[in-house]
Amino acid sequence: MNKPQIIHNTRSFVKETLQNAEGGHDWFHIQRVVKNAREIAEGEEVDHFVVELGALLHDIADSKFHDGDESVGPKVAREFLKKQEVSEEIIGHVVKIIENISFKGGNVDQKFTSAELDVIQDADRLDALGAIGIARTFNYGGHKGRALYDPEIKPNLNMTKEEYKASTAPTINHFYEKLFLLKDRMNTDTGRKIAEERHRFMELFLEQFYAEWETDLE
Repeated sequence: MNKPQIIHNTRSFVKETLQNAEGGHDWFHIQRVVKNAREIAEGEEVDHFVVELGALLHDIADSKFHDGDESVGPKVAREFLKKQEVSEEIIGHVVKIIENISFKGGNVDQKFTSAELDVIQDADRLDALGAIGIARTFNYGGHKGRALYDPEIKPNLNMTKEEYKASTAPTINHFYEKLFLLKDRMNTDTGRKIAEERHRFMELFLEQFYAEWETDLE
């Protein structure tokens, strides 16, 4: 198994597949997640080949853009890796990473764990925080035609997985329903440290946002 060649082929495949993807889940997102994963993996005992493949393929077919079908991404990844003659053990591990990496609501527990998933999940969640996280959140809200903010619609922190996926709440609510929850859900020390910095940046952003939003008009 020629690992460098497989990584090269995977990068090319993902870049081509996501060339027209929504801005928050495109090739640039994948690049940032891979960079984060490499940084986090330096301090962890992991299979770096699995980490690289998992980071590259984690959003190959995000269910949000496939009518909520969570089986598409794992299927696409499995078929591609089989063509690359990757061992079934590694394919199975990467597929489980893809199946379990996403945040599915604050009350949903993931069913699989591994050191490699921990690294990639932290790397992916970091890209949902900080300045990039803010940009991605509003980009996706605009993509879905959601309101920026409505003071009358309060965040719902008790959604089921199905309610979370179907939510059409204003974009600001997403900070409370997902983004502000991520800091305390990081798996690694490196991930937690970076997350804390980005979390505080988002808090400052919302302080400014609310200050600019407020009016005294009746």
